[in-house]
Amino acid sequence: MTDRLAAVPAERLHLWLMLALTFTTGIVDAVGYLGLDKVFTGNMTGNVVILGMALVGADDLPILGPALALIGFMAGAALGGRVLKRAGGAWTPLTTWLFGAVGAVTLVLAVVLLVVGEDPPRGVGVTVTTLLGAAMGTQAATARFIAVKDVTTVVVTSTITGLAADSRFGSGAGSGGHSVRRASAVVLILAGAAVGALLLRWHLGAGLLLAGLVIVGATFVGGAHDRAARLSPSRVRSE
Repeated sequence: MTDRLAAVPAERLHLWLMLALTFTTGIVDAVGYLGLDKVFTGNMTGNVVILGMALVGADDLPILGPALALIGFMAGAALGGRVLKRAGGAWTPLTTWLFGAVGAVTLVLAVVLLVVGEDPPRGVGVTVTTLLGAAMGTQAATARFIAVKDVTTVVVTSTITGLAADSRFGSGAGSGGHSVRRASAVVLILAGAAVGALLLRWHLGAGLLLAGLVIVGATFVGGAHDRAARLSPSRVRSE
């Protein structure tokens, strides 16, 4: 089993795992925006726009939640950057630790929402979105370190830009592999948002529960591959 896992090219596996995390970002943002007072916890572009409109009193949009989520995201990203400062290689035990922490935080917050119920007190909701922002910031920084091209796990604006600009209707410079990867990232974050919205019909915490399980699963696979690669370095191939 170890040899078979080590034989999977690292670049290919990392792409699959980052796409899985992109799917979870769609879920988390759907929960934050639709279920927790219009707060994006993964897509900071949308969060900053909401905060800007809220500051001038547009449509009674919240200020505290988006502001704290933004601060949490930056703190989480700073933590990820600090931990990985001296890490060597794309996926290391430190990478596993960081992604594992993101999955654990997401699962704990899912349990909190499942226990508190469908209409959590404002303080609980703000705490959840702040911690989710920190978790997503950590995930984004760790994904940035792994550096899978066109897949940041938290935003797809640049991915959509590249997909359109390099298409046959644009410059025509896009390769088939890059186009598939970009399109996959867009479809998966869209699918995640749809799944998150659907799970809200069952319970507010259901989406976070699914997202946390996917993150933990991706972390386990990535960590197992890293360990297998260390045991059988000659079996690891790169594309």
